Amino acid sequence: MTTAEAERSLTGLRVFLAEDEFPVLQLIEDMIEELGCRIADSVTNISAALEAAETTDADIAILDVNLRGQNAFPVAAILKRRGIPILFSTGYGPAGLDAEWKDFDVIQKPFPLDIFRSAIERTMREGR
Repeated sequence: MTTAEAERSLTGLRVFLAEDEFPVLQLIEDMIEELGCRIADSVTNISAALEAAETTDADIAILDVNLRGQNAFPVAAILKRRGIPILFSTGYGPAGLDAEWKDFDVIQKPFPLDIFRSAIERTMREGR
């Protein structure tokens, strides 16, 4: 798949984003938009994430594993129940995931745009 084809395949994709560090949140939002995706919901703490997970109209969720000292796995459980694919982001890489979530994609922060694009495409292709 060429870069242009990959960008077209992501165009219009609705993304639910949970990230607690505001500068990182802004950076990821910019990357999402650069890929042609749209922000469905963007939250910075666990209570907002839990609430939004129940109602978001997203095609994919990108969850920081640690939201202000609380893990995001309860949010992931809601999204999983609703059939929304999940991409975890963390500074710890795969080691930051609980055993229940080891089969899910994880991207280690910081990440460049091309790695981010590939992770989103893989997550959507795998559908989990």
